[in-house]
Amino acid sequence: MQKFPLMKKICIFCGSSMGFDPIYKEKAAELGHLLADNHCELLYGGGSVGLMKIIADVMMERHCKVTGTITQHLLDMRVGHPEIDELIVVETMAERKRILEDMADGFIALPGGIGTMDEFFEAYVLSQLRVFDKPVALYNVNGYYDGIVEFIQHIAKEGFMRKEHADNLIVSSDANELLEKMRQFQPADVTKWVVEIKEQVK
Repeated sequence: MQKFPLMKKICIFCGSSMGFDPIYKEKAAELGHLLADNHCELLYGGGSVGLMKIIADVMMERHCKVTGTITQHLLDMRVGHPEIDELIVVETMAERKRILEDMADGFIALPGGIGTMDEFFEAYVLSQLRVFDKPVALYNVNGYYDGIVEFIQHIAKEGFMRKEHADNLIVSSDANELLEKMRQFQPADVTKWVVEIKEQVK
């Protein structure tokens, strides 16, 4: 198994459902094993359901540290994972995202619903603005994110995003390639972008 000099703490955004196609479950487990092979820690939403549970369980079985962050509201709904190493309980979804963003060295979005989209896009914006210089990746299992990737390129084509920011999003359907791209990540320069924005309003 190839070893990547990868960042240590990886935040996973993914569904609280399994999806209809078994490939989503299979690829979530595959990614968990690959992260474990590279001695990574898992940061995630703290759930015991859906793809969240799959990747958390795999990494615990491989004796990797797993930290979840969950709201009290979701914990009261009994969807918190009782067996992970650490479960951080907060009051709001905004707090939940901030903690994950602060702790993580990189982010991977697996297939998921609108909650996953919210988490992914917030991390992507923070990367674009250079609030942090951390890689943000889409694990494009079964072409799940084809539409999102196409739309981001459309945003750039229409002049509402710089092409280098659109191209800086890491996308792959292969877990090994995804991690290699994350290892090689270089943040895009925002200085020229800001200058050009100011020029547009003159």
